[in-house]
Amino acid sequence: MDRLSNGVLVLRRGLWSRSAVPGVRVRKEKTRKIDGREWRNWSPRHSKLAAGIIRTKLDPSTLLPSEGSQALYLGAGHGTTVSHLHDHMCGLGNEHKGSIIAVDISPRCMRDLVGLAKRRPGLLPVLADVRNHESLLPWLNGRVSWMFQDVSQAGQVEIFLNAAKKFLAPGGVALLSLKSASERIVEGGANEHYDSAARAMETAGLDVLEIIHLKGLEEQHALISSIAPVDWPLTSEARD
Repeated sequence: MDRLSNGVLVLRRGLWSRSAVPGVRVRKEKTRKIDGREWRNWSPRHSKLAAGIIRTKLDPSTLLPSEGSQALYLGAGHGTTVSHLHDHMCGLGNEHKGSIIAVDISPRCMRDLVGLAKRRPGLLPVLADVRNHESLLPWLNGRVSWMFQDVSQAGQVEIFLNAAKKFLAPGGVALLSLKSASERIVEGGANEHYDSAARAMETAGLDVLEIIHLKGLEEQHALISSIAPVDWPLTSEARD
């Protein structure tokens, strides 16, 4: 058993989060009791972040936000990954005082996120286009130390970098879930697409840590992890 935090552990190569809402499942996931607490299976086939944690060659705990911190999740979908992040960041009754701003443009997804939030204090669903930064500002208490983007549409890298310049704190971790099929295929195929995205992130000033290929768990996807330098954002435009 490898404990990544108080609320996340790897057990027999499976990922588990300690349930912040015991007795309630989000996606019919398996549960088990460990040390008298209920833990939920965090499937890497239903969560790109979980897939990245399982596949990374670096310390997997570096992909997680800190307990009690503020995180921004762009493209939160129906809330599977968000629920496990909430287990880790907020805990039972938000005992850690964390907050997750979960943004999605789909009203159907938002209904699911709102349903989750009713039982999970610290989870803040926001119905908005992730490109509309002004609509997100009222929900944020300053810049965030962790940002995740999972938006399957053209221009993913540009959307990610614009959001990072606006919302990511110096030293903050930013993760881009990149779907190659959402972009026009470049010469060299998916791998060149991932490499090109990493180069764009580095050009913008982020320090790219790893390109994590998710083939076999999440097809046509890679997770690119990065960290902002201490003088982030680097340009006067980003500070506006």
